Amino acid sequence: MRTITKQQAREFILAKQGLTGAYRFTGKDGAYAFINQAGCIQYDPVDVCGKNAELTLQSRVKGFRKEMLEELLYQDRKLVDYPDKELSVWPLEDWPYFSSYREKSRKHAEAFEGMAQLKEQALSYIRDNGPVCSDTLPIRGEIFWHSSMHWSGNRDRNSRAARSVLEQLYTEGELIIHHKNGSRKYYDLADRYIPESILRAENPCRNEEEYLAWRMLRRIGAVGLLWDKNSPALLGLRMDAEKRKEILARMTEKDSVVPVHVEGIRPLFYYRSEDDPLMHDVLEGRTDLKPRMSLIAPLDPLLWDKALILALWDFRYSWEIYTPADKRRYGYYTLPVLYGDRFAGRIDASAERKKGILRVKGLWWEPGVRQTKKLQTALNQTLKRFARFNDCQKILTEEQAVLFAE
Repeated sequence: MRTITKQQAREFILAKQGLTGAYRFTGKDGAYAFINQAGCIQYDPVDVCGKNAELTLQSRVKGFRKEMLEELLYQDRKLVDYPDKELSVWPLEDWPYFSSYREKSRKHAEAFEGMAQLKEQALSYIRDNGPVCSDTLPIRGEIFWHSSMHWSGNRDRNSRAARSVLEQLYTEGELIIHHKNGSRKYYDLADRYIPESILRAENPCRNEEEYLAWRMLRRIGAVGLLWDKNSPALLGLRMDAEKRKEILARMTEKDSVVPVHVEGIRPLFYYRSEDDPLMHDVLEGRTDLKPRMSLIAPLDPLLWDKALILALWDFRYSWEIYTPADKRRYGYYTLPVLYGDRFAGRIDASAERKKGILRVKGLWWEPGVRQTKKLQTALNQTLKRFARFNDCQKILTEEQAVLFAE
């Protein structure tokens, strides 16, 4: 079995992610190509300096603009926003693989008295009136439900009935998101937008184990190199260590993944067999390592497993959005700064779009990062790109903006 160094592991991941050297992804086609490679990218509605999915794309896609993602989702219909790793954005062609997820949702709903009638009422209204949100669907009252948008008699949480019915039909695949207005979702009938050949296609996975293997392979591809541990990168797959090892062993036997040792780290790592040429390029020193600076999204596939990032890069990152203000070390929406093959620091920036200002509230460099002219030039260029991405014309920093990590 091959053994690689931590440096080679880092180079492999960054090359696979399209975060080093010349840009591999360009424009709207590049945005689609990256999402297709990753399998899914996470959606989050918080918008401090761009939403998470948009931030994920701006770091890799040359010339990316926010409207490109909107077009791919709601005009071209090449992508769909639907649960995967939490709420995510993924290629529409993967729709058949989630058949079992939708079927489970339907079965959960059957246990809820009166749900069938409420669903038909909602579908009938949408057929006649087009896209709706929870405020415009005329279903009143409250429905009690709990985790994962599945129905239960337990009164763990209450919601307006219209919202609950729409979300149930959405998880069942009867509705898709037609568009969003801010964080508000508008739903329409799935069969108006998804071709019949995809909408009614049979599940390519014959059983739950094949489905888990497909999703695990997808997540390995999203990160690039993933270890055999209980990883947040596998969130939602619901498997214990024994099942994970069993599936990894079977995928290795089928030559869909390649195991490797990383020096100094005990668990085995795996990458997709299709990426073997890239691994050979890394081992033979043929990868493009020209330094590039990128601001990384908090829920970026690169950061799905923060323990892996700590093990390979010695960089500790915590998304402090849910940390009480008085306990934050950095900021509410601080982004890691990737420069070349290392995490060089982190930045706290917010976009004041009505004023056209990108405000840099804090910039913390990691210990050992030399303040060179080359670094400053890269930072200036990155901030200018980031300002344009956020529709801002000015960049303002505070006197205390440039700080050094302890």
